[in-house]
Amino acid sequence: MMATGNTRFVRYIAIAVVFLGLYYFLSHTDYHSVDIRPGGLNTGDVKVNDGAVSPEAPMAPQPQEGSQAPVQPGPESPAEAPIKEAPAAPEVQDTPAEPAGHAGYSGSSKLLEDQFGAEHPLAMSPGAPGWDNLEGTDPGPRMNATFVTLARNSDVWEIAKSIRQVEDRFNKRFNYDWVFLNDKPFDDTFKQVTSSLVSGKTHYGEIPEEHWSFPEWIDQEKAKKVRDDMKQRGIIYGDSVSYRHMCRYESGFFFRHPIMLNYEYYWRVEPSIELYCDLHYDPFRVMVEENKKYSFVLSLYEYPETIPTLWDSTKKFMKNHPEHIAEGNTMKFLSDDGGETYNRCHFWSNFEIGSLDWLRSDAYIDFFTSLDKDGGFFYERWGDAPVHSIGAGLLLPKEEIKFFNDIAYYHNPFTHCPTGEQTRIDLKCHCDPQKNFDWKGYSCTSRFFEANGLEKPQGWEQQKD
Repeated sequence: MMATGNTRFVRYIAIAVVFLGLYYFLSHTDYHSVDIRPGGLNTGDVKVNDGAVSPEAPMAPQPQEGSQAPVQPGPESPAEAPIKEAPAAPEVQDTPAEPAGHAGYSGSSKLLEDQFGAEHPLAMSPGAPGWDNLEGTDPGPRMNATFVTLARNSDVWEIAKSIRQVEDRFNKRFNYDWVFLNDKPFDDTFKQVTSSLVSGKTHYGEIPEEHWSFPEWIDQEKAKKVRDDMKQRGIIYGDSVSYRHMCRYESGFFFRHPIMLNYEYYWRVEPSIELYCDLHYDPFRVMVEENKKYSFVLSLYEYPETIPTLWDSTKKFMKNHPEHIAEGNTMKFLSDDGGETYNRCHFWSNFEIGSLDWLRSDAYIDFFTSLDKDGGFFYERWGDAPVHSIGAGLLLPKEEIKFFNDIAYYHNPFTHCPTGEQTRIDLKCHCDPQKNFDWKGYSCTSRFFEANGLEKPQGWEQQKD
C-alpha cells in the first residue's frame, strides 16, 4: 500500500509540473496572430483592420472577404477597363493596424535588430560567419517587412517564375511574407499557385475603387484627347488608362493599403524578373542597420514625352513646402543646373526596397498630393519611377539612398549584373557582365555615384559602351 501511495503522489507531482510549465509558456509568449478568413483557401487571406492614419493620408476601406486587388500591366498593353469616376473617399476607422511578427519576434525592425542582431551578424563578405550557410533557416532576426506585388490573375505563371527566383536565391532561408494586390478579386488558381511557392505567409488585397479610377478633379475629355494624341505619336502606353491608374497607385497608395500598414519595409517584385546571384544576407536588415530609406539596382532616363510638366509641378511643391526638402539631398542626381530643369534620371522602380514609414510620412504624402492635384498622371503619362525617384532625391538625405551592387537583377530589357569578377564568383552569379546596364550611356547609375561622391566598383570601366 505504501508503494502504491508513493507512486500516486509522484504522478500528481508530475502532472502539476506539466500544467505549471504550460501555464508559464502561454502567459509569457508574445506573438501577433492573423485572422484567417472562414471558409477560404489556406492561402493567408486576412481580415485586415484599417490603420490609424493622419487626416492628410486617407486610407482605403477594409477589403471585403474573398476579395483582392490591382492590375499590373506587363510588356503588352493591358486590357482597358471602363472609365469610372472615383467615389468619395470612405471614412477612416481609428483601429490601429496590428504589427507583423517574424520568427517568433514582434515589434519594430529597429528594436528587433537591437535585441537580436549582435548575436547573428550579417554575412556581407566571404569568410564572414554564416556566409557559407545557404541551407536551412537563417538564425538572425527578421525585420518587419514584406514582398509586395501588383498583379492580375492572368499574371499567375509569370509571377510564379519571379517567386521561384526570389525564394531560391534568398527567401527560402528568411521566410518573409508576400502581399499581392489587384484591382479585381484574385481567383483560386492564383492563390493556390502563389501560396504554394512562398515560404512566408501570403496575403491578398483588393485595391479600393477610389484608388484605381479618375479623381473628381480630372477633366476626362481632356485626358482622352491626350491619350489619343499619344497613341498617334506611338508613345509607349500612351493610350492606356489602366497603365495610368497603375502608375498613380504605385506612386501614392500601395503603401496605404490596410494590409501594407502591418509592415515597415517592402521589396517590390514584378512578374518575369530574374535574380542572377545568391544573396547571403538580409537586405531588409541592411536597410535598418544602415538607416536607408530607399534603394535601387537600375537607373535610367525617362521618356521626355511622358513628363513634360513633371518638374514644373515639382518646383511648385518645393516652393510651397521648403520644410520638406532635405539638407544634403540628391538634387545633383536629378538636375544638372541646381534644380532649374530635370535631367530625367530616375531609379527603375520595378525593383525597389524601401521604407514604408517614409512613404507614409507627411513629406512624401504632401509631395504626392501636390503632384496628383496637378493631374499629370492623366493629362500626361507620369510614371511611378520618376515620382519615387524625385521624392527620394529631394526629401531624403543622400546617405539614406542605397545602391545594391550585389543583388543581380533582370527585368526586360535591362540587366544589373554585379560589377567585379570576384564579386560574381563569390555570389555564384550566372549573368553576362557585358550585359550589365549600370555603366552604359543610357544609365544614370554613374551619375548617382558622381553626385554622391561614391567610389565606383572596381572594373566598371570595362563595362562602359
